[in-house]
Amino acid sequence: MHFLDQAKIYVSSGQGGPGAVGFRREKYIQYGGPDGGNGGKGGDIVFLAVEGLNTLIDFRYAQHFKAPRGKGGAGRNKTGAGGEDLIIKVPVGTQILSEDKEHVLLDFTREGQRATFLEGGIGGRGNASYKSSTNRAPRQHQPGEMGEEAALWLRLKLIADAGLVGLPNAGKSTLINKVTNAGAKVGAYPFTTIHPQLGVVRHKSREFVLADIPGLIEGAADGAGIGDRFLGHIERCRILLHLVDATGDDPVKAWKTVSKELEKYGGGLAEKPQILALNKADLLDEELMADVANQLRAAGAEHVLPVSGATGEGLDAALDKILEAVGANSSIENKGQTTPGLDDEDDAKEWSPL
Repeated sequence: MHFLDQAKIYVSSGQGGPGAVGFRREKYIQYGGPDGGNGGKGGDIVFLAVEGLNTLIDFRYAQHFKAPRGKGGAGRNKTGAGGEDLIIKVPVGTQILSEDKEHVLLDFTREGQRATFLEGGIGGRGNASYKSSTNRAPRQHQPGEMGEEAALWLRLKLIADAGLVGLPNAGKSTLINKVTNAGAKVGAYPFTTIHPQLGVVRHKSREFVLADIPGLIEGAADGAGIGDRFLGHIERCRILLHLVDATGDDPVKAWKTVSKELEKYGGGLAEKPQILALNKADLLDEELMADVANQLRAAGAEHVLPVSGATGEGLDAALDKILEAVGANSSIENKGQTTPGLDDEDDAKEWSPL
């Protein structure tokens, strides 16, 4: 399945049905009077967050959504049937943005969350509703009200408890495959991961979701490499696991490069709790690992832990700290509840479209 985290769509609610003009015709009744019914209401545009979706790829092939119009009224004071609501299913974590991407209109953070976005037009009045003591045989009626239209952006921010960041080839895919069933691609070349991966970690009878995003390089905030467009998927995370290759030429520079890009991006990423995991501990002896860790601490890094994504060495300690940060509010263990700390009114951050 292709991954798509933003899409532009056009939505239109249904027009109301027209009112009817009619008069009673009954045998032996001289003055039947008007009996034209009202038109039915047009269908609403409704968004619904559902389980089992983690991409917006369906909206690449269908961008226009129009709800059915209401049926017209009829004689014998029959009101027209209302148009059915058009329900648009989106993944949990989807935000509805205005066309200019300046405003977050809706934010779906839990399964089953439902919101009516556009109301259908009201049905028109039939001539029976115009009858009065001075107008006994009205012939006027109303057409139904027009529906509403809007152009929108859908933006997906995956729901995860912890985010995995680092330079390309830091070993993120190997690590997430070790602790989850994600099945991420592993390769000895940059940008093996080209779109976010989600995996469920099961540790000490607890579960939490870990998100792996494509590697960041210097200048990512300005579009270098894959850029920073996928960082939005870890904005909702409670803690970041920052992976640094201990065998690299300059681990301190690698840590500072990614930290700088997180700060440039904004969205509160630089302020999130962070575990610095020195990866590939199986390739260095204890003395060299300790020396690299001390260099990072001297540069200002906290919670430096030696780990190995290949052998699993040191991963238990890192997962323990993640569980401490997640607490009892794991997105899996509290499924269906709103993710703590989210604000539906937070400002939308500009992402470059595909």
